[in-house]
Amino acid sequence: MISMKNVQNKHEGTKSSPFKKLWSKIPSGIVCLLLVGALFSYIGVKMGASQMLNTIMHTAHDLLLNTVFYLMGICVVTGAIGKLFVEFGVVDLLEKLLRPMMKPLFNLPGVASLGAVMTFLSDNPAIISLSQDKRFSSYFKKFQFISLTNFGTAFGMGLIVIVYMVGQGYFVEPLIGLFGAFCGCIVSTRFMQYFVLKEYPQYAVENAAELDEKEKKEEKGEAKEEKTLFLRTLNSLLDGGRTGVDVGIAIIPGVLIISTLVMILTFGPGKGGEYTGAAYEGIELLPALANEIGGLFRVVFGFTDPHQIAFPITALGAVGAALSLVPNFIHQGWIDGNAIAVFTAIGMCWSGFLSTHTAMLDSLGYRELTSKAIISHTIGGVAAALMAHWAYLLYTAI
Repeated sequence: MISMKNVQNKHEGTKSSPFKKLWSKIPSGIVCLLLVGALFSYIGVKMGASQMLNTIMHTAHDLLLNTVFYLMGICVVTGAIGKLFVEFGVVDLLEKLLRPMMKPLFNLPGVASLGAVMTFLSDNPAIISLSQDKRFSSYFKKFQFISLTNFGTAFGMGLIVIVYMVGQGYFVEPLIGLFGAFCGCIVSTRFMQYFVLKEYPQYAVENAAELDEKEKKEEKGEAKEEKTLFLRTLNSLLDGGRTGVDVGIAIIPGVLIISTLVMILTFGPGKGGEYTGAAYEGIELLPALANEIGGLFRVVFGFTDPHQIAFPITALGAVGAALSLVPNFIHQGWIDGNAIAVFTAIGMCWSGFLSTHTAMLDSLGYRELTSKAIISHTIGGVAAALMAHWAYLLYTAI
């Protein structure tokens, strides 16, 4: 005898099957062509096909020369400093100073502070290379270990972001943004732990890794070849600088592709209201959309100009690309101290997590929890912006 439930499920499946069959027959290439064609047709109608293509090329070229190489220079210098700190024990010192706050604030073991320092000095994936060390991961329960993705991302490229903002002439505002990112990290990490334990309660007691007998007896550090102070300093600076070059090269696609598209959707026509094909012209779509809900952005982020929404949108994919927006925003007069504080907070906390979280969780072996990590970090980024905005208001009131 067939139950009513089976009959209903069969009926629902039959009812929806024609649409699913039709959709499955459409090649993905056609869908891609339709979406790309629709986007560039819309922009081309507004700007003109020739002007659109010229603006894309000129914008990408200017970003490469005046933004990417500048960012690469910062990456090389900060990479050298970071490696120097590692070589001479500054990182270990910072880790010991930060360790007492790990448990009460982040519900993580003290060694997690080393991950925060490493990602702050470099980028998000540094936490993954660290977590591959079984001696490091053995300190964590599984739910804590998984949340390292959110914890480390919130500090990714932190030193680069702060140094870049200082280079634009702002000093206090980036530090306020650092405080906001710290608060956003707490929110993101705690939310991720909550979601993991809700779905897998057993992870609260299961260890992330177990050391075998050989590893337990192994000394924590291998003996280093004796080198002079000069050689240690020189090797650290050169090796760290080389790492900075790798980071600088890695941000080129994000800056050129994402920033060019975002700038076309953000900026308006050239002088006189006409499109000439020059760099940084656009159709002002994002500001128009932001104007529709401008009150929300003023309350949450304290934004005073609708163009500012382009920064957090770009930071979702690549913080290096988001930073490339700042000089033009300053030139246009769209930036104030509050915006710099919020940009620093949300740039650090999000730091391109949409483009890295999937790979990071995949490398940890928990790909199925990617959606939870993204939701948690989205909330954390908004919280970081809120705290930076309120902290800036408090600073200006004092």
